Amino acid sequence: MKPKFEIVLLDEVWELFDILDEKTKEKIIYNIDKSKYFNDPELFKKLEDEIWEFRTKYNRMYYRLFAFWDKLDKTETLVVATHGIIKKTDKIPKTEIEKAKAIMKLYFEQKNKKK
Repeated sequence: MKPKFEIVLLDEVWELFDILDEKTKEKIIYNIDKSKYFNDPELFKKLEDEIWEFRTKYNRMYYRLFAFWDKLDKTETLVVATHGIIKKTDKIPKTEIEKAKAIMKLYFEQKNKKK
């Protein structure tokens, strides 16, 4: 089965992974990989506008990676994960969505400069 999209993890996601234990990191990566093949809103869903989230609940904690789509062309699609948070509740702070939007804007500005 071919994946529906590829995923790019920006630096802040790797910084989050650096503070996580191996089991937690493996669970998050497993869920991200699974979301490339199957539509499951428990794993990957739209939050608002162009911002999406990868969701993992593990050991009574919620791990969220914020993301956006970069449709390179008609054949290749990227999902860019901007940053992540760890929460004990399901509610997402508005500031995190705004941060993801700011990173997305910067990403596309830099990408367009390269053209």
